[in-house]
Amino acid sequence: MSDTPDLGPVPERIGVEAEQVRRLVEAQFPQWADLPVEPVAKGGWDNWTFHLGTDLVVRLPSAAEYAQAVEKEHRWLPVLAPRLPLPIPVPLAQGKPSADYPHPWSIYRWLDGMTATAGRIADPVEFAVDLAGFLVALQNIDAVDGPQPGIHNWFRGGTLRTYDKLTQRALDELDGHVDVELAREIWARALGARWDGVDRWFHGDVAEGNLLLGDGRLAAVIDFGTCGVGDPACDLAIGWTLLTADGRQAFRDRLSVDAGSWARGRGWALWKALATCLYTYQDPADAVEFTGAQRVLAEIFSEYAGGRSGPPAAIVPPPA
Repeated sequence: MSDTPDLGPVPERIGVEAEQVRRLVEAQFPQWADLPVEPVAKGGWDNWTFHLGTDLVVRLPSAAEYAQAVEKEHRWLPVLAPRLPLPIPVPLAQGKPSADYPHPWSIYRWLDGMTATAGRIADPVEFAVDLAGFLVALQNIDAVDGPQPGIHNWFRGGTLRTYDKLTQRALDELDGHVDVELAREIWARALGARWDGVDRWFHGDVAEGNLLLGDGRLAAVIDFGTCGVGDPACDLAIGWTLLTADGRQAFRDRLSVDAGSWARGRGWALWKALATCLYTYQDPADAVEFTGAQRVLAEIFSEYAGGRSGPPAAIVPPPA
């Protein structure tokens, strides 16, 4: 039998309306009952997010699988926050399931900032170094008893083989739309790259939507629903999805990333880009998202072909 984790079925998401949130807050946290409730624009996929007044935010998991992260966040974010060089969300209160809503939920302090995009970043290299410094601090926090990879974070921090089936499907279906031969080579190299087996903290979804800017500089890191301890290579994917070539090199240098970790990080970026292409290439309505994924693939292919990743990663054969 395979030791590769099974992701299980696609989560069945439920909708949440502002009036539901108002009733939940009124019933469980009457001290905030008078505050207005408004949806947050682009509030995320795993959670429905609502402003509660001007200083608070309510996060409600959109499916039972995503709700597994709530206890983890309440247990660990207060531990991580004082050890990190930038603000992160820290829960203020944990709500209970009710007749109005079936999962645990949370209230946080709102963190101000603009979502990081390439056009908003003032200095791409400085941004990359600051982000790397944040991840260095995160990885240096004691990982003992931290949350291991699981459904709570879709096995971030574990083996990339969890996503091999989907990646192979994408490679088969996207032939003629992307350079699948080069992608197969990069993916095989990522799957074979060694991890030293030392658990380290990782965020799990270092993406532009979870990085906030103030005056063009990195100001906060949000949404730790996929955090955990294990292989932190998943956090390296941002090197290809957002950073410039110079920023990517500065990012790698600041993190002192070895060749194997870099190859696995590239693999995480490749999986996500291929999956996005797979789900968007046929529908003209998804053209913008498909183009964005193609841009990421171009970054991955260019960096890999250019040999900026240093010496070859140590390769191990796949398990029998």
